[in-house]
Amino acid sequence: MKILITGVAGFIGFHTAKKFIDNGYQVVGIDNLNDYYDVNLKQSRLKILANSKSFIFHEVDISDTENINILKKYEFKYVIHLAAQAGVRYSISNPDAYIKTNLVGFFNIISLANLFNLNNFVYASSSSIYGIDNLIPFDENMTNLNPASLYAATKICNETIAQSLSNISKFKNYCGLRFFTVYGPWGRPDMALFKFTKSILNNEKIEIYNHGEMLRDFTYIDDIVEGIYLITLNYKKNRHDVYNIGNGTPIKLMEFVNLIEHFLNKKALITYKDMQLGDVKETHANIDKIKTEFGFNPKIKPNEGIKKFISWYKDYYVF
Repeated sequence: MKILITGVAGFIGFHTAKKFIDNGYQVVGIDNLNDYYDVNLKQSRLKILANSKSFIFHEVDISDTENINILKKYEFKYVIHLAAQAGVRYSISNPDAYIKTNLVGFFNIISLANLFNLNNFVYASSSSIYGIDNLIPFDENMTNLNPASLYAATKICNETIAQSLSNISKFKNYCGLRFFTVYGPWGRPDMALFKFTKSILNNEKIEIYNHGEMLRDFTYIDDIVEGIYLITLNYKKNRHDVYNIGNGTPIKLMEFVNLIEHFLNKKALITYKDMQLGDVKETHANIDKIKTEFGFNPKIKPNEGIKKFISWYKDYYVF
């Protein structure tokens, strides 16, 4: 049974593909391998996936309608759409990239998916859609969404497109997953854990925004992937729905930094700064819905997850 995974060379895409391959599924993965961050890291992920005969890769830009036609030769039962232009802050200076990939690209993939005899179309949304001045914890039923960035706005648009298609098309099983601050081995270099670890090891200062008064619902990659796996195989609502996938227990940013220092056995050089544009003070997922409906149970706490990441980082970069 074939599964299409977009953004397969990305952090979440790589781990998701590996999970399905390890469980006996055939994965066709696509990615445009852009240079938003180190392409060598993306290539290293692909090399691991390429060790399996159950993996096929195509270098494809999802915003190119003609380019994605190569996928029409396959018969997919599931589509997991994870490709996107990531980064909240990058969207402020490079808005065009988000319109091209997150809107045009999303529409191209969801339109293509309707050509297949699918069971489910599962796509990545984001906790950023809840935005600023919202009640904590974030609940899927909230309607007063107030996005603080263009990135968040494109994710709201994705959910709206999927909702509308579920109302007017024959195929209706669209499911959006609102991820909360994903971290772990093979993570993105623009994310806090990666940046802090690199800077501390290199005796460089790290920048802490809002003077450290931030809370994040840090969610380990294996827990995120388990949520994707459960929903992809078991979603049967015959309509569009959304789910938070988070740890459900936010921690203070400075506690996160202290754990990094502990496992590196090295103190950070810190510069405190004001809140950045596009950022929010706190994220906290209410995960009752995914727990009740799919038995989702996040297992990895920050102390264990950070330790695993640092072990991977030191091994990959030969420290």
